[in-house]
Amino acid sequence: MSTITEASRAKTGISSRNIDCVGFANFPNQLLRRCVKDGFEFTMMVVGQSGLGKSTFLNTLFMAELHDLKNDKSLEIKSTVSIESKTFRLAENDVRLKITVVDTPGFGDFVDNSKCWEPIVKYIDDRFADYLAEETKIDRSSKIEDKRVHLCIYFIPPTGHGLKQLDITFMKALQDRVNIIPVIAKADTLTPTELGRFKQHIMEDMNKNNISLYKLPYSDCEQQQSIVNGCSVLPTNGKSQSHQNTTKLESSKRFPFAIVGSTHVKEVLVGGEHRATKQRVRVREYPWGIVEVDNLGHNDFVALRDMIIRNNLIDLIEVTKCLHYENYRMRNLPQSSFDDDPFTQLERTIAKRAEMEDMRQKRDAQFSKSVAVREQRLMERTLSIDKEEKENQKVLEEKRELFDRIRLELKDKTSPKNIASNLLSALYTFRNKGK
Repeated sequence: MSTITEASRAKTGISSRNIDCVGFANFPNQLLRRCVKDGFEFTMMVVGQSGLGKSTFLNTLFMAELHDLKNDKSLEIKSTVSIESKTFRLAENDVRLKITVVDTPGFGDFVDNSKCWEPIVKYIDDRFADYLAEETKIDRSSKIEDKRVHLCIYFIPPTGHGLKQLDITFMKALQDRVNIIPVIAKADTLTPTELGRFKQHIMEDMNKNNISLYKLPYSDCEQQQSIVNGCSVLPTNGKSQSHQNTTKLESSKRFPFAIVGSTHVKEVLVGGEHRATKQRVRVREYPWGIVEVDNLGHNDFVALRDMIIRNNLIDLIEVTKCLHYENYRMRNLPQSSFDDDPFTQLERTIAKRAEMEDMRQKRDAQFSKSVAVREQRLMERTLSIDKEEKENQKVLEEKRELFDRIRLELKDKTSPKNIASNLLSALYTFRNKGK
């Protein structure tokens, strides 16, 4: 039995840094170097009806032309829900990100949308199956390519009336397979009052139907500073913990995020009248004015981007790995592989083999019995046929003898001698009657 005792290292009073520090406080830097070296793999799925700005959102989120909006084939009429994935390699400050974007053209665009989410569910399960197949190989690579879907952003049309039945059914079907973050598309079509009421209706519908969304992580290490040998470990981005917690609290209050997407850049005046400066910002232009994409006063795009990429991208990957993927493994791997030790599995295997052998012997005996019964029936049938054949042969012989006798009698009656005798007899009889 082992015990774990919590203890803090006492200072020795010696000023030498090599003696005062063991070095495990440098673990975060080791992880940082490994992450920078290996890079990250992340798969994002966007789901929603056509025309809600999914492609524009992706281009806006990563500030890159991931989708060519001029030659966008997602607006074509589809006969079924299709799955389209594209992989891109992005780099920012020596950090490499391999991002896979999965689009679902045709979702919700039909008259009959029943079970239109099944191809999406199948795609997510297939990616889990591919990873499980690579993981369970005897000769597997040291680094398995991760194509599992880590995040699903579901676009809700800005109707202002709450969730549709399709929205509820889709999220309930996927909530146990992927992290879901709902967003209100084209939020600039609603007034602030309408938008607030719409968000409230959406959250009420989700709570009423027990829909589980991605939850922001709140751990003890984020609520207080960690102290190692009297030295506080600060966040790598230089911001205070109170600021981070405030940002997360604001993000949770903004659920579901109301976003506006655009890649159009325009110079606008920022600041007061005397200190106004021109800045290049992404905007959507209207006859009555502009909507700034990166302005939290206009929409929630910046809060959504920070929540996904800056604060919780690693957590999304970990939740997919430790929760959704493990749920898939439990659903698809044999239950005995989790509950039994190797000896119990061996005993069950031996017992199963004995049971199968006993069943085989019973089936062989039943087969032999059936064969014997059938052979007996065939023998009886053969004897019956032989007896019937002998009787038929006897009748045939009798008929043949009768035929020969009749033929002989007929031959005697038709001879010339008998014919003349018969004529004379008939003439004599006629004369006697005349007298």
